[in-house]
Amino acid sequence: YNRVREMNFSLNGLVGFNLHGRTVGVVGCGKIGLAFCRIAAGFGMKVLAYDPFPPKDSLWEFVSLDRIWSEADIISLHCPLTPDTHHLVNQATLEAMKPGVVLVNTSRGAVIDTPAAIEALQSHKIGALGLDVYEEESGLFFRDLSGSLPTDETFARLLTFPNVLITGHQAFLTNEALQAIAETTAQNLASFRDGNPIEANRVA
Repeated sequence: YNRVREMNFSLNGLVGFNLHGRTVGVVGCGKIGLAFCRIAAGFGMKVLAYDPFPPKDSLWEFVSLDRIWSEADIISLHCPLTPDTHHLVNQATLEAMKPGVVLVNTSRGAVIDTPAAIEALQSHKIGALGLDVYEEESGLFFRDLSGSLPTDETFARLLTFPNVLITGHQAFLTNEALQAIAETTAQNLASFRDGNPIEANRVA
């Protein structure tokens, strides 16, 4: 995007790789994670899935986290933030991953230990990092800070890497998703008002 705006159409540094035939590890297989599995399979990828409560009728191969760390070329995180998933991706798990692994987090920022990820970027253990969430995003995201100097040194360090793509926690931001959020919220409030148990306060 930046190169096109600068009228730079050189191909130097733009060589990528095919998704077809690669192994993707999907951590967290709720509705979003399962949708991602279907998309990945559509590209001809081998899907390895992990969830502590895997669905019984799933088409995907559910494996241990150790297998995902060691076998996946791409790892996509779709898990909630719990005590068990806090810094799930850390120095030890990063060391177990393939050199050049592509890591994508669209779940919660604190699932990744950010300083450990920066070290892995510097050592080329992480080949590319995609983040829609960030551990300390509360002071950053959903605000226009374009006229401000950066105060978060860790975030500023992430921005210096050419193989890091960050979006501002906006993966949910579609008309359909916003409508679903509103409907689910209204249903949950009505159930609470009526004294009915709610199985889970979540949006499909």
